[in-house]
Amino acid sequence: MFTGLSAFPLTPLDDDRFDERAYAGLIARLVRAGVDSIGALGSTGSYAYLDREERRRVARAAVRSAGDTPVIVGIGALRTSHVRALAQDAQEAGAAGVLLAPMSYQALTDDDVFGLYEEVTAELSVPLVVYDNPGTTHFVFSNELYARIAALPKVAAIKIPPVPPTPAAAREHVAAVREAVPDHVTIGVSGDGAAATGLNAGCRAWFSVLGGTVPDTVSPLVKAALNGDSAAAVAESERLRPLWEMFAAYGSLRVTAAIAEHLELVPPHCLPRPLLGLAAAQRERVARLVEELRLA
Repeated sequence: MFTGLSAFPLTPLDDDRFDERAYAGLIARLVRAGVDSIGALGSTGSYAYLDREERRRVARAAVRSAGDTPVIVGIGALRTSHVRALAQDAQEAGAAGVLLAPMSYQALTDDDVFGLYEEVTAELSVPLVVYDNPGTTHFVFSNELYARIAALPKVAAIKIPPVPPTPAAAREHVAAVREAVPDHVTIGVSGDGAAATGLNAGCRAWFSVLGGTVPDTVSPLVKAALNGDSAAAVAESERLRPLWEMFAAYGSLRVTAAIAEHLELVPPHCLPRPLLGLAAAQRERVARLVEELRLA
């Protein structure tokens, strides 16, 4: 479950309400593509914008539509009691695992974050993925904190931020994380533009934004890297560089939503307000890339 391609779909809204039919269609695409796991309610799934009942509905819909494909459900929230309640909801929905980022308004300390994971894992019956996403949480994990948290029960994987861009620095970075945590804890990379470098450096999973909408587009990259063909993985990533550049300029969520809307997989303006999505000129660029890169 924590190796290979973990695909993170959008949570589409229609008139500010969860569009379960469109969501089921996105999940079905992932199942047909043979992804290794599905990440419901990650950052691409807009978890921070949804209330508890909406998140319960999304978790149940994901598990129901996924069949035998494991579903990892995001449970991040500002208060520990809310995270524990969301973890219970995810488990009752049938999630195979949960994903937890340390959300905050006030800045968190290492002890705050360790205490969060300690309390949540004490009650879990399914594996947990530590979600390190400093771009949105503004919290930076150290390898020492990774080690403390990885020693807790049920911690099964760490979703690390993008690795350094050069292969040597990436290998050194992943090796340092690997040395800090137990062997049973999988290290997976996020940040789609860094996926090939991270997988070639020793990460065993790619937690993918783009893979949640067009999984067949990214599957060759994962397969090449995990089969040891690092050159082919890099070539696949370079082919998609125009998308990675748009991700960097406008945010992966907005670009991916524009792709899904262009392909009519989700309703127009599917993001939660106040997020407006891309402007018209940017959407035209996305439409051209869909054709040029054969994303359809």
